[in-house]
Amino acid sequence: MNDPVLSLSGITKSYNPGKPNEVQVLRGVDLSIAAGEVVALVAPSGAGKSTLLHIAGLLDTPDTGLVHIGGADMTGRSDRRRTRVRRADVGFIYQFHHLLPEFTALENVMLPQLANGTSRAAAETRANALLDKVGIAARAGHRPAALSGGEQQRVAFCRALANAPGLLLADEPTGNLDPSTSDQVFGALMELVRDTGLSALIATHNLDLAARMDRQIRLDNGQLVPV
Repeated sequence: MNDPVLSLSGITKSYNPGKPNEVQVLRGVDLSIAAGEVVALVAPSGAGKSTLLHIAGLLDTPDTGLVHIGGADMTGRSDRRRTRVRRADVGFIYQFHHLLPEFTALENVMLPQLANGTSRAAAETRANALLDKVGIAARAGHRPAALSGGEQQRVAFCRALANAPGLLLADEPTGNLDPSTSDQVFGALMELVRDTGLSALIATHNLDLAARMDRQIRLDNGQLVPV
């Protein structure tokens, strides 16, 4: 049996521990995501979903508990090792696209590949292919300011998948878009995820979007419960 792409065991996280204003955000979170599985994380603002995503993506460390990515235990790993795994094996999408304004759409998708040691020619070929998959190949030479909000977020999707990660983590990826654009852009994301066989954990307030995923879980009082 293959290892889960992501496994979290007994994850706890508090802010200001031991102080009167201590906030316990995560209280023993357990989660396993199989290869090719797309899971919706449903939670209100302030419930800790961003903290959970950051721990899953090795941007933060839990107080206690284990994080496995692709079967590898990340507990106690050096910052260099965590950065290497994060760069190669994890893709991130946020509510705001965070594209680099001085670079074109194509260059924004090429940059993570170049940072990971990919040749310029290979990075350009893959970037063009990804932009074509989400329907904006014709906009490859435009800088972010010349793109619509939906187009900018599609570029961000492509950038997250540029290094062919096994795991995608998305925090309200369409939350900054109007309902019609959100539906279209989310459809492009799901098509991209399915075509590439990614595993994904996608946080969203939108229950209609959540229903289009394989499974839904809710963060409730610091623990995950099925929906």
